[in-house]
Amino acid sequence: MSGNRKIQILDTTLRDGEQAPGYSMNLKEKLEVARQLERLGVDVIEAGFPVSSEEDFHAVEEISKVVKRSVVAGFGRCVMEDVRRTWAAIQGAARPRLHIFIATSEIHMEYKLKMTRQEVLERIAETVAYAKSLCEDVEFSAEDATRSDRGFLLQALNTAIRAGATVVNVADTVGYITPPEMYSLVSWLKENLEAPVPISIHVHNDLGMGVANTLAAVEAGAEQVECTINGIGERAGNVALEEVAMALHTRRDHYHVETGINLRQIYRASKLLSTITGVGLPPNKPIVGANAFAHESGIHQHGMMASRQTYEILNPEEIGIYQSQMVLGKHSGRHAFAQRVEELGYLLPKEAMDKAFERFKLLAERRREITDRDIEAVLGSSAVLGVKETYSLKTFVINSGTIISATAVVCLIKDGTTEIENVARGEGPVDAAFKAIDGIVNMDTKLESWTIRTITEGGDALGEAVSKLSCNGHPITGRGLAPDAIEASIRSYVNAINKALAMGES
Repeated sequence: MSGNRKIQILDTTLRDGEQAPGYSMNLKEKLEVARQLERLGVDVIEAGFPVSSEEDFHAVEEISKVVKRSVVAGFGRCVMEDVRRTWAAIQGAARPRLHIFIATSEIHMEYKLKMTRQEVLERIAETVAYAKSLCEDVEFSAEDATRSDRGFLLQALNTAIRAGATVVNVADTVGYITPPEMYSLVSWLKENLEAPVPISIHVHNDLGMGVANTLAAVEAGAEQVECTINGIGERAGNVALEEVAMALHTRRDHYHVETGINLRQIYRASKLLSTITGVGLPPNKPIVGANAFAHESGIHQHGMMASRQTYEILNPEEIGIYQSQMVLGKHSGRHAFAQRVEELGYLLPKEAMDKAFERFKLLAERRREITDRDIEAVLGSSAVLGVKETYSLKTFVINSGTIISATAVVCLIKDGTTEIENVARGEGPVDAAFKAIDGIVNMDTKLESWTIRTITEGGDALGEAVSKLSCNGHPITGRGLAPDAIEASIRSYVNAINKALAMGES
């Protein structure tokens, strides 16, 4: 680490990101993401909103137990019950933080809170002081701060500081501010706060200026930035951690700051989240998109052959994308596979590595060569991530065409021993297969969406299917991999069923 100023990174993927539609995760998936965030070097992991549900409370409580180096923050309103409940969830953490918020803009106070300015200040003083009596590390957030009256915002932050806040956060809740305005606001706050408490920035991306606003705040002296992996979050999302981290790293000559992020874990974190949620990335997504390091233009290709620096300001190896000369196939052994897994940045316990190697060998029997993308797909499978497989696919037969309705015969194995077969008709091969599975598992589920895409190259490309179900009011995402599109689809549906069953048991 140089003499540059250190910027703290608070990741809110498991709180602000996870509450966005389509990004829900079960407990095991949240724990896996939390472990990866710690490997990534995140300073603060915002684990959830404990008061929102029993499920979220339990997740925050469990994350607090497994995370050892990063601070674990629980999020709640400036309400006494929220503070108590949040503290109960995070008190077992090695380094807990209570993070509480209240809105300070006129529109929020009038229409949402129905409180006067004085009432808001009194609430801040009361709840922050109570939080401080429970936890040494307290962050206070002013919701919709960037649309608040400056003078009142300063009053609110100073009230929180006097009550014991150790970090104060300025939230651009609706992505409204511009970079020059952000620089001006943070600079002014730095000059006028009663004590040198670190200023944090939480920015949304509604107008596409999230990263620019965050970097402007860093230039103005902000000490903490709040972001999410892949920029997930409500509406247009939050600021993407990978974009901020790489901008500060690549242009450290300009910003003169450092973060504690392990850059080589960025790609792994992005892939893990995308795999778990079943939500892919746009190819042109900065830093981690499929085209981020691709060059098709002849002029660009010529420049790249002469010198990589002509058209690439980032090194793919920096974020954990490696180009291996080792070709893996069906004759490759466990040692070679484990070595490649480690090179790709994955740290797996023995049981998970054993399962991953089994999946790799099955895939290698069907493909001549295994690419890094194949390996990453195998590593992201739910069996490797620890989802209990109550049902597994044994065989299926599909009859379909333009002059007959689709018929599917599906055989599943339950609990590793019992074979159950069912036949069903449907509007197409996938619909028929799913209906056959429904007849086997006999669960109250509703298919919300189904997608399939190729994730590797060649005629024997690996297909990834994603099935999103609603089960007892809970959204469930299932994922399946296979060279055959129908098989991948069936595996995704069975995976979703297994997740729903595991959720019911937890």
